[in-house]
Amino acid sequence: MTQDQGKTWAEIEFGETKLGDQRLTKRLTLILEIFANHPTLSIPQACGPWSITKATYRFLDNDKVKDQEILIPHQLATQKRIQNHPIVLAIQDTTELDFSHHPSTQGLGVLSDPNHHGLLYHPTLLVTPNKIPLGLLDHQVWQRPPEDFGKRHTRKHRPICEKESQKWLNSLEKTAQLQKTFPNLHFVNIADREADIFDFFLLAQRLKVDLLVRAAWNRRVNHPEKYLWNHMKKVPVSGFVTITVPRKKGQTHREARLSIRYAPVSLRPPQHRSKEKGLQPITLWAIWAHEQNPPKGVEPISWMLLTTIPVTSFKEALEKVQWYSCRWQIELFFKILKSGCRIEARQLETADRLKRCLALYAVVAWRVLYLTMLSRDIPQMPCNVLLETEEWQALYCFIHRTKTPPPKPPPLMEATRMIAQLGGFLGRKSDGHPGPTTIWRGLQRLQDIVLTWNLSRSLPP
Repeated sequence: MTQDQGKTWAEIEFGETKLGDQRLTKRLTLILEIFANHPTLSIPQACGPWSITKATYRFLDNDKVKDQEILIPHQLATQKRIQNHPIVLAIQDTTELDFSHHPSTQGLGVLSDPNHHGLLYHPTLLVTPNKIPLGLLDHQVWQRPPEDFGKRHTRKHRPICEKESQKWLNSLEKTAQLQKTFPNLHFVNIADREADIFDFFLLAQRLKVDLLVRAAWNRRVNHPEKYLWNHMKKVPVSGFVTITVPRKKGQTHREARLSIRYAPVSLRPPQHRSKEKGLQPITLWAIWAHEQNPPKGVEPISWMLLTTIPVTSFKEALEKVQWYSCRWQIELFFKILKSGCRIEARQLETADRLKRCLALYAVVAWRVLYLTMLSRDIPQMPCNVLLETEEWQALYCFIHRTKTPPPKPPPLMEATRMIAQLGGFLGRKSDGHPGPTTIWRGLQRLQDIVLTWNLSRSLPP
């Protein structure tokens, strides 16, 4: 994602868009830059002149443009980024997008509360073990019909292809396709407890792709203890590890000391499918990371992880625990999408228009997270890998109150901290690294600073 050849980041990210009309491609990159420069503003506020606002609404109204087509060039750019990383984690999860505030929008579905309407969004984010988000692999969006609400009690009697749980398998299939395209890389599909589905394990076995899932059910196992948790309690502790628990509402971040157990497990098919022909037990590896002495009043960390990857040592078990901790990146992605890009505040007339809008803001949210995490991982990288020349020069001159920018771009971490400073980051020793909130606020201010800086340079002395 370098800023070479005089291209903007949007042109680099979406330069291979093929929407059947070159004018649509140009309009797409323009809209993407507008949304990225002013993520929190409404569409008319971000676009400014009526001509640009009208062009944006026309793009979102164009039924010939599909949301999945919009994301294809970003996914191709993502494939270029992953090639330098031997291990890539494909993290999937679901969130609800509530548009109940705009009841005139047509085509929305019901959410977990029948009085709320919106879209269900299930992306797959490719992340390195160092928590660098490389881009979106999969982007599933759908509406839940009102007649499907409340059918959870019938789930055991329906095939998975008729349930929303199919989303987990779809992501796994996309991961398997990527594994075939890049056989020298190792892809691991990671999901939370909702993906603890026997069909999910069966598909991974058939596709020969690895997964790492947090267990939700105390499944039957082919061991003397008969059930998963009972079996793992008999496994001796192999060691301990201390992790940092992210800050939650009403709580500060804290350190947690976890005991680690690991062992192979043979999972038996669910009882309601025991008569199904050809359904055999599946052998996976279980890793149980459990906090034995949590602070008073705090629920202990307890992850029962299931993986297709053999785990034969304490070091390998720790590696899988660390990989699972990367799942927090998709939670940050959702936070940026909702709070930073304010996707749920968008008011459009149909669900299809909202889907096109979501595809654009998903890339904007990814870029904010990418800048946040890349600056921590490679702090000395020149900042022009993400910022255009006029952006880093205007940023430097504004922060340092000078008219002359340095001959070379500053390091990425320094530039990121300057952007975050525009968004309210104080930069004290106790503040640590800037987070995505101050960065997306700073990026919005940066565009106004760039515009003013360009104007000042064009005026006569």
